[in-house]
Amino acid sequence: MRAWLIDELTGIDRIHLGEIPDPVLQSGEAILQIRFAALNPADRYLAERQYPAKPTLPHILGRDGMGTVIGLATGVNGLRVGDRRAVLRGDVGGNRPGTFAQQVAVPAEYLVEIPSGWRDEEAAGATLVYLTACQALTMWGALPPNSVVLVTGASGGVGVATVQLAAVMGHIVFAISRSPEKSRRLKELGAAATFDPSDSKWWQAAKAAMGTRRVELAIDNVGGRILPEVIETLGDQGKVSVVGRLAGPVPNFNTATLFFRRIRIGGVAVGAYTNAEARAAWEQVLLLLARTGARPLVDSVFPFEELPKAFKRLAEGPMGKVLLQVAR
Repeated sequence: MRAWLIDELTGIDRIHLGEIPDPVLQSGEAILQIRFAALNPADRYLAERQYPAKPTLPHILGRDGMGTVIGLATGVNGLRVGDRRAVLRGDVGGNRPGTFAQQVAVPAEYLVEIPSGWRDEEAAGATLVYLTACQALTMWGALPPNSVVLVTGASGGVGVATVQLAAVMGHIVFAISRSPEKSRRLKELGAAATFDPSDSKWWQAAKAAMGTRRVELAIDNVGGRILPEVIETLGDQGKVSVVGRLAGPVPNFNTATLFFRRIRIGGVAVGAYTNAEARAAWEQVLLLLARTGARPLVDSVFPFEELPKAFKRLAEGPMGKVLLQVAR
């Protein structure tokens, strides 16, 4: 089969298309013929040795995807050859081969049904971002209704998912985006207000928009210089769920800004979910989305042969998910 291979963890620019043997079924596994796979920043981080996985090289990246079951190990129940399934979460694309290939062997418990009415493209890139958004929104416990939730990097995959879920939960969502067009789309998805982080006073505008209120929970997808500004918007006992670091390290961070408002900062790690926890979170996500009919947002779809171009699009800052069409 054809697959995108990385021979050493020295950067995503080393990825290349090659021919390798088809996967061989092991106990408890299914083989999925991939139709669509989705890109995530975690793929690039792993390729740069910035992700806590130690795969056997050459490695196939790809954490997300959907396709058709074409093989089942003896004793696997609840699946049939020909079923359409999406990868929920697990070691696929991390410590084991991923979805940037024509076929992938997946533990059967990692697979979930395509939600009714969803297109294959929508299902291919949904699980990881919605599970991440769900964990980020709930890791500190239930927020009171009508809480103010601030989302940085709001137009990315996790950002869009967070805006949608927080709005369905009944919260007031403030979204951070540099693009006027993306800001307009984020308001359509449920954001009450948007702010441009290139304006050094954006956090003051956010505080003015809140009046006497302050942000109860911030979901930070970018890190970098914006994190201290995010902290300025928080109220007493405000919390930050740290999802990503797309803007790099946080410069000149003064921890004294945490003291008197008893602010808490914690990391989000969907990989810490057990399979049962991931499935429970996924069911919660689907119930929330069903309330309004919200669906995953696809930015663009690239042919299988154009994965490097897809990664360039991911680096540009898409509106939603970037996909790879593996099979037509």
